Amino acid sequence: MVLLLSAIVGLQVARERAAPLPAAEEKLLYVRSPEAVKRMALSYDSLVADIYWIRAIQHYGYTKRSTDPAKTYHLLYPLLDLTTSLDPLFNAAYQFGAIFLSEPFPGGPGRPDQAIALLQKGIKAEPENWWLEHSLGFVYYWSYQDFKAAAYWFDSASKRPGAPPWMAPLAAVTLTHGGNRQASRQLWQHIAQTEGDDWFRSEAVRRLQQLDAMDALDVLRKAVAAYAERTGHPARSWSDLVAARILRGIPRDPTGLTYRLENGEVSLDPSSRMLPLPKAESLQ
Repeated sequence: MVLLLSAIVGLQVARERAAPLPAAEEKLLYVRSPEAVKRMALSYDSLVADIYWIRAIQHYGYTKRSTDPAKTYHLLYPLLDLTTSLDPLFNAAYQFGAIFLSEPFPGGPGRPDQAIALLQKGIKAEPENWWLEHSLGFVYYWSYQDFKAAAYWFDSASKRPGAPPWMAPLAAVTLTHGGNRQASRQLWQHIAQTEGDDWFRSEAVRRLQQLDAMDALDVLRKAVAAYAERTGHPARSWSDLVAARILRGIPRDPTGLTYRLENGEVSLDPSSRMLPLPKAESLQ
């Protein structure tokens, strides 16, 4: 038996070296009905919910890291729906799931509509949870630039038990400033300074860096236009602008990467983790 087991292990290792196994992610979700899964889970709803939550994270992470241009996040919402049906009070699934679903492609499926559906499901299960309503307002603000809807949910969240004091002014700020970047920056700063979860704080910092990069891109585009007007031809590199004393040095984005300048067009480095940026015209 020992020899046979050793042989099996050796053969498996040799097989994987010769022909690596496919990714562990399943391409099919055999059970999509929350009602059927709840019946099958018997009394182990929370345990099965954890399993589906882990699968949702794996599906999102594997797909996000994939370089396949045809990749799809088609299982993400069904997995999150099953998770929260088995455990309606699974706050992490609502909070992280909404961010995953809202993330623009290729970093996510770009489905804020599904994020809204997931959060509304959570609010129905926990009507006094201020964070879920705050998150819903944020989806409307960040993904749709629907400032009226965002203000409604911020205002509603501010009236829930345990809501932090900074929630109250957000509705007024949102309605007053609309798509102003400074208003958006204020929202993310609140999260970066008050959120206890490391992932959320890190995401808030990334969003703040995006806003800083958008401001910098505006300034750099004006500088490039000024150089072309002064010299009569477009700048070939940042060194041209430095030599003309329009810039003090080679500009870098908040993560340290050099901004791209090609044919008079300024952009982020394609490898920047800040891409894709929010729609610039909506956050002026």
